Amino acid sequence: MSPSSNRELAASGGPGIVVTGLRKRYGATLALDGMSFSVRPGLVTGFVGPNGAGKSTTMRVILGLDAVEEGTALIGGRPYLGLRRPLNHVGSLLDAAALHPGRSGRNHLLWLAHAQGLAARRVDEVIELVGLTSAARRRAGGYSLGMRQRLGIAAALLGDPPNIMLDEPFNGMDPDGIIWMRGFLRSLAAAGRAVLVSSHLMSEVQDTADHLVVVGRGKVIADAGVAELIAAVSAGRVTLRTTAVTHAMSVLAQAGATVAAIGRDTVAVSGLPADRIVTLLNASAVPFSEVSAHRATLEDVYLELTREAVEFRAATPSEVSR
Repeated sequence: MSPSSNRELAASGGPGIVVTGLRKRYGATLALDGMSFSVRPGLVTGFVGPNGAGKSTTMRVILGLDAVEEGTALIGGRPYLGLRRPLNHVGSLLDAAALHPGRSGRNHLLWLAHAQGLAARRVDEVIELVGLTSAARRRAGGYSLGMRQRLGIAAALLGDPPNIMLDEPFNGMDPDGIIWMRGFLRSLAAAGRAVLVSSHLMSEVQDTADHLVVVGRGKVIADAGVAELIAAVSAGRVTLRTTAVTHAMSVLAQAGATVAAIGRDTVAVSGLPADRIVTLLNASAVPFSEVSAHRATLEDVYLELTREAVEFRAATPSEVSR
């Protein structure tokens, strides 16, 4: 969505979260450089980018924890600091460790509920929602990271808000917890909530998110549906499996294709259609077992989009061995 579209949605007082033209510096570092996107009701929006891309800063700005030099961040058409009883409008989890270790999980939630004027019965409802009933009266300081994540999500849900923001909610989750989290996030969106999820785990984002906002160096690089982005990166690419990788790559490169070995017997090919590749391989007596349209993963999409936005990049093993 363009900044002008964001402004129109914000001006109309529309639901969801709308970020428009955020600019912020930390000393000489430009943390946010015109960041603009929206989080719409009924969708899980993945929020991804390299370290230092501005994800955490943006989420803090949305929650009124950081100020900006320019731009706006609106929740349901209003800034966070203008919301009465904010937990009724937006629930968030930025740091699962932000709790008093001496309190039980239930007492931690009771304290938050009391501060927002919420009924105690809501505490027991959210504890059951996140699967912490058996551990609710244990000291939160003894919780595993996965349990703390669940407690943080319970806190985010206390006010039954229409907007949810979670930073790295899959961290510390065991396989059962990850499966639960995927379904839980989708159920929040299915209930009509706007859900923003920041994560470095592309496989989990691919299995959970409907929409993706990719950021780098403080600005939006891509803002589109997950399926749309995967289709765009997959287009025009072919996967070739052969026992003669070097020979195949030479033949296809001479015909104008761009080739890259992506496994011991697998080559990624772009620039030639699959039927032309088959013809060239047969003409040169190159054995192959598969020539098929390439299906990109969200990780492929992410790596391609953020290639120029990564601040620190390690050398590859081949570069080290030179």
